[in-house]
Amino acid sequence: MLRYAILIVNYIVMVYEYELRLLPEQAFTEQSIKEYVAREKGIDERKVNAVRVLKRSIDARQRTIWVNLSVRVFVNEKPSEEEFVRTEYRDVSDRPQVVVVGAGPGGLFAALRLIELGLRPVVVERGKDVHERKKDLALIARTQQVDDESNYCFGEGGAGAYSDGKLYTRSKKRGSVGKILNVFCQHGASTSILADAHPHIGTDKLPRVIENMRNTILNCGGEVHFQTKMTRLLHEGDKVVGIEAEKMLNAQRSTPNFLGPVILATGHSARDVYRYLATENIGMEAKGIAVGVRLEHPAELIDRIQYHNPRGRGRYLPAAEYSMVTQVDGRGVYSFCMCPGGFVIPAATGDEQIVVNGMSPANRGTQWSNSGMVVELRPEDVGGDAREPLCVMAFQEQLEKMCWQQGNMKQTAPAQRMADFVNGRLSYDLPRSSYAPGLISSPLHFWMPQPIVKRLQEGFRYFGKHHHGFLTNEAVMIGVETRTSSPVRILRNRENLNHVDLQGLFPCGEGAGYAGGIVSAAIDGERCAEACAAWLGVGQ
Repeated sequence: MLRYAILIVNYIVMVYEYELRLLPEQAFTEQSIKEYVAREKGIDERKVNAVRVLKRSIDARQRTIWVNLSVRVFVNEKPSEEEFVRTEYRDVSDRPQVVVVGAGPGGLFAALRLIELGLRPVVVERGKDVHERKKDLALIARTQQVDDESNYCFGEGGAGAYSDGKLYTRSKKRGSVGKILNVFCQHGASTSILADAHPHIGTDKLPRVIENMRNTILNCGGEVHFQTKMTRLLHEGDKVVGIEAEKMLNAQRSTPNFLGPVILATGHSARDVYRYLATENIGMEAKGIAVGVRLEHPAELIDRIQYHNPRGRGRYLPAAEYSMVTQVDGRGVYSFCMCPGGFVIPAATGDEQIVVNGMSPANRGTQWSNSGMVVELRPEDVGGDAREPLCVMAFQEQLEKMCWQQGNMKQTAPAQRMADFVNGRLSYDLPRSSYAPGLISSPLHFWMPQPIVKRLQEGFRYFGKHHHGFLTNEAVMIGVETRTSSPVRILRNRENLNHVDLQGLFPCGEGAGYAGGIVSAAIDGERCAEACAAWLGVGQ
């Protein structure tokens, strides 16, 4: 009897959760975490079947680097097969139809949420599908030409598809970040995004996830139309009833109508949409943005600075990130969209523009690290006010054209070494760069708007003072970074998210001025889908 009781105790099933603070080598693999937990908590390692990391962050504030973990430990029990919460998507073939304009994160998540709510999404995207789009991106460096309908901003997946896939956001009050991350996992993203403090899918992995989302929409009875550009809204009185579009496929042009209420998620670079809305006197206002450059350092230099170690990150740490912010003359100066182990990319959407952005592959393994370094800009800084809705956009366009002229009227970007910029000197040569179309030495300090130049120079001095080695001529500034967010806000009611003038129109995401990244745009897409369902009187 006693022997039988001992046997039961030996096979008791337990699940523990612990908060751990480990050295990088202890947190490097599931096995090393398992060994640490077993040793420190007095558990027989042979009975630990799995360790699941719930939260992970790196504390690099001191010379000793720590990895903070929240873990779930399974003793004599195997964890469930899936680490994410699955959303059920049902067939909506015969349900009421909603038109979604744009297949970026706002539009895709709006479409998926519509399916959950029992509505049939019809997604209309001006660009190409995520794989065909990739071919046009490769041509930019080779031909110095930009396809104005298929580029780093336009096409399936939106501006985030080929510019990093960062999923960090602070907009937790607006919706469930966890829900968004779980939907990404359900469609093929690594479950590490559920744990990481700054989750990141990677430019090389995100296209497959986006394609899987499209397949979910199609398999549930929705529609997705590529190379189909909205040309105008169809409305009866103050009610939107659909869109007119222009479809260009296989050299055949048609002008179909798509009927239903409209979720407008066209992204922050659809300037033709803003011009159309302004012509129709549809309510908008100018919105502040941030403008500056893309700053690129050798990745090993950033690793040495951030990890306080002359040997850099070593074997057990990822490429180092940074986040910097200060105030200069009443305006913020800060880093934006930091890409450790990444590339600088050409993000123009048409002729006579140079715009740069950054991205990283999933392994963040290149020899460069970059970030936007930008200055806060308000409508009054460009001689306008919020009642002139296109004034900030006009400033964007002017600066991008100026940059193109400095770049020999190609996608060759004007650039300057960082310390030379701060000291007002021309750079006679430039370091190697990840920017594929090429760089040309240019006095950014001379031709960029002086309020931006002066604030960047002062900001760089401040950052260099507090991060020894950051202000260096090993770093190169590449012009210009202007597409940090939408320069326009399309007005909507706070309560029901309908446009202030037109019922049945739901301005959505970054392009409408209500989001600032993949996750916040996805959250806003879900909110617009819910608002549209409520307007139609359709419940779950």
